[in-house]
Amino acid sequence: MAQRKNFMGALVTAAVLISLVTGCGAKATETTATPKAPETSKSTEAPPAKPASDKVVVGFSQIGAESGWRGAETQSIQDTAKADSTIELKFSDAQQKQENQIKAIRSFIAQKVDVIAMAPVVETGWEAVLKEAKDAKIPVILVDRGIDKKNEDLYTSFIGSDFILEGQNAAKAMAEHLGDKGNIIELEGTVGASAAIDRKKGFDDEMKNHPNIKIVKSQSGDFTRATGKQVMEAILKSPEGKDIQGVYAHNDDMALGAIQAIEEAGKKPGSDIKIVSVDGIKEAFEAIKAGKLNTVVECNPLLGPQLFQAAKDLKAGKQLPKWIKSNEEVFSGQKAIDALPNRKY
Repeated sequence: MAQRKNFMGALVTAAVLISLVTGCGAKATETTATPKAPETSKSTEAPPAKPASDKVVVGFSQIGAESGWRGAETQSIQDTAKADSTIELKFSDAQQKQENQIKAIRSFIAQKVDVIAMAPVVETGWEAVLKEAKDAKIPVILVDRGIDKKNEDLYTSFIGSDFILEGQNAAKAMAEHLGDKGNIIELEGTVGASAAIDRKKGFDDEMKNHPNIKIVKSQSGDFTRATGKQVMEAILKSPEGKDIQGVYAHNDDMALGAIQAIEEAGKKPGSDIKIVSVDGIKEAFEAIKAGKLNTVVECNPLLGPQLFQAAKDLKAGKQLPKWIKSNEEVFSGQKAIDALPNRKY
């Protein structure tokens, strides 16, 4: 009997041991199955990363839409980006306000774009935000307008015109139209804008070579047609406006506004008062054809291709020149009339 009890006890003990071994084996099987999870995580991470690296993401802050020239530049940038599958454009319209541009740049920094581009509304006041971009290692390209020269280390490249040369060419054309003598009005662009500062400098410097031409009044028309007209109306009613032979406008829109004011005052623009302007919009060429405007100094706004090529070069690790100049001409008379059908803006 005792032997039977001992035998039965041994059987129970063996059964318990077998059960424990089987249980550990099951747990071991579950444990070895879990390492399959990283395969799932690997397959979900890989696909999104590839497209992101193929695109060049550019954040562009535009001044606004103050003129036909500005509209043409915006169109060029948006159309070029849309046609290029390797470009992603983040566009912001500042509506003529520097604070809006600064907000846009900070937003681009937060979004970690590859390149920041902007057409600065004025020259000064960019130091803090551009230092933030530099600290974030995001290169900045200036388009068509510059900033204070003391902050040249805060941007990579400037794409645009030689505004001083434009002013000089405008002065030479004016001197020719006036036979080197007469009184003129200067309609300046936005106060503090690099285009206005340099176009005035170039014009005024060249006029030193023509001492019999006098600038009797110089006032800002803010680069807009409406303000250009208002300023011209006021000048024509002032003592300075009683005897003028020429108007130099820093852009075509102000010139077109001045033409309206001159006509409403009973004078003939283009003959009684010679008009020279800068930009080269289609309406200015039409005004030359109509005999109401005498010379347009071209400032090319179709900068989209140059901007995005520069952005691609930067992402590829290439070094850009500090100034990428655009090609421009001076148009008067028949040359302007012949070029009119081909104007794109």
